[in-house]
Amino acid sequence: MSTHQVSCINKRGNHYDAHERISHIGGLNNSGSRWKLTEDEAIKSIEENKYQFYVSVNGRSVNVVIAQHENRKYLKTESDRYSPNNLLNLPECP
Repeated sequence: MSTHQVSCINKRGNHYDAHERISHIGGLNNSGSRWKLTEDEAIKSIEENKYQFYVSVNGRSVNVVIAQHENRKYLKTESDRYSPNNLLNLPECP
């Protein structure tokens, strides 16, 4: 399983609306090239143990995990007891 840092997201609708769903996550490969996956692709990759994702904010790394609400899977970070939400506050992916 390879591990990748998530450094940006895309959301449906307004990026700054906390109630909008994440549509994509993205980051940089070791070569400096960009990668980007849909939320569904990222969830499937985690479930199949293909990829593991994390977010690094202020020197702290937190794993991205799958959660479920009303029978819909979505991505979030593990609870780290810090606000604001690490994943939702990442910048917009190009």
